[in-house]
Amino acid sequence: MPDAVTICECFARDGLQHEPEFVPTATKVALLDSFADAGLRRIEATSYSHPSRVPGFSDASEVLTRIRRRPGVAFKATCPNPRAVRRALADLDAGHGAEELSLLVSASESHTERNLRTSRAGQWERVEEMVRLAGGRFKLVGVVSVAFGCPFEGAVDPGRVAEDVARFADLGADLVTLGDTTGVATPPSVRALFARLNTEVPVVAHFHNTRGTGIANAVAALDAGCRNFDTAMGGVGGHPSAIRYGAGLTGNVCTEDLVSLFDAMGVDTDLDLDLLAKSSAACEEALGRPLHSMVARAGFAPTPNQENP
Repeated sequence: MPDAVTICECFARDGLQHEPEFVPTATKVALLDSFADAGLRRIEATSYSHPSRVPGFSDASEVLTRIRRRPGVAFKATCPNPRAVRRALADLDAGHGAEELSLLVSASESHTERNLRTSRAGQWERVEEMVRLAGGRFKLVGVVSVAFGCPFEGAVDPGRVAEDVARFADLGADLVTLGDTTGVATPPSVRALFARLNTEVPVVAHFHNTRGTGIANAVAALDAGCRNFDTAMGGVGGHPSAIRYGAGLTGNVCTEDLVSLFDAMGVDTDLDLDLLAKSSAACEEALGRPLHSMVARAGFAPTPNQENP
């Protein structure tokens, strides 16, 4: 049997947080439903960030209320602090909560201060409180940002990242995401870091394509044993639009492009390519511009049994 991977679609959260204009709630809901129709089983739906800090997610509860739920599909919401988890719990009690929560730390002090407005020690205290508040009612996804390099401090100690992964595992996280926040990872650094990790908890590869290396890094992670990937339709995303660091195209690896490559390699994504292409076109229509997917222009690559001899 071909190898299999799970892809989490991040357009509606990590993708949209970079957009300067508010995307209508109805549009978000329609896109999220289309992602599930295409076969995606993990979908990042929104963030409980403070509306004054990230206005694009001021409709988080409404989005979670209106999306169509179906068996086997988990919607995820990002929680930067305990207040956010309390909001997630209120939505869950009201019958429209997320199935998964992302809990954030950064691997550097400078990025922690800029992105989360606290110290690393302070954020870990928050994470511990968030885990207690969640009370086992959600699947928890730990996230280590700037895992391959920091825009303010440069190189990040891989040992520190490995310790953060182990700490999330000890707290009961079901998955831990490694974020290449500004796209500085390389295939050798990806292989080296994955080799250091505690394998008690599955690790998610979250690469940004800032320097055009995102797909190469994803393949390196696959070769290193990773079977969980975060991507975004059209390669959109990056840091919140009000928080400026890094340069160039800060977006995620394109879902369409990575799925096309994996499919051509015989790696099973369990996705409907026709419906994925329709979702891709709908994302471009929603943002009113062509996005960054190569596959959106050229079509999906032929699978090995479709190629001419």
